[in-house]
Amino acid sequence: MRYTEEHEWLRVEGDVVVVGITEHAAEQLGDVVFVELPEVEAVVGKGDEVCVIESVKAASDILAPVDGEIVEINEVLVDNPGLVNEDPLGDAWFFKMKLDDLSVLDDMMTEDEYKDFLG
Repeated sequence: MRYTEEHEWLRVEGDVVVVGITEHAAEQLGDVVFVELPEVEAVVGKGDEVCVIESVKAASDILAPVDGEIVEINEVLVDNPGLVNEDPLGDAWFFKMKLDDLSVLDDMMTEDEYKDFLG
């Protein structure tokens, strides 16, 4: 897995990248009560807003960590947004992306680097 400074994780599965938020981000948000997911087949650029998460504390945007096309979304989160708090690194992934070049992930943090980043 790779990590961003925006507290997203990315996991390669075959020719797609699965994107979610880290446990740290889920804890900071508090109880998640609403998730708005992107459209499948949307082409996004790095830094584009692709998801909205609302918690009892605040609303936050999930930004596209890389350029690519959204190929699948996790519909389960629409009906069960609390899953983000229960299993942020597993079943609570947000979307899957098809990338032109997986090597862009090489510039992202490893798990150890992310832990150092958190301090």
